[in-house]
Amino acid sequence: MSDEDKARGMKSAYELALERLDRDGIERPREEAFPPEVLAEMDAVRRRAESKLAEAEILHRDRLIRARQDPAAGQQEEDDYRLERRRIEEERDRQLARLRGR
Repeated sequence: MSDEDKARGMKSAYELALERLDRDGIERPREEAFPPEVLAEMDAVRRRAESKLAEAEILHRDRLIRARQDPAAGQQEEDDYRLERRRIEEERDRQLARLRGR
């Protein structure tokens, strides 16, 4: 895992699928083959997901500061944040897959 991947945290299902394609020697899907309207929708989906992820991270940091005195609450917040992040990423991946026609 590269330093950039470590800094980003968990990978989305789509990113993992692309890695598997590379590992198995299968050509990646080419998004430039999609019509401009679909590409614009894909960009919008990604931007919405990124903003939701940023919001979740800000709220997570705030809750961690408040939970500093209680290790159990801090751990619960970490778990909740990971689940929320995964939910947002999976929703983004589902929407992108739908737009790709899969």
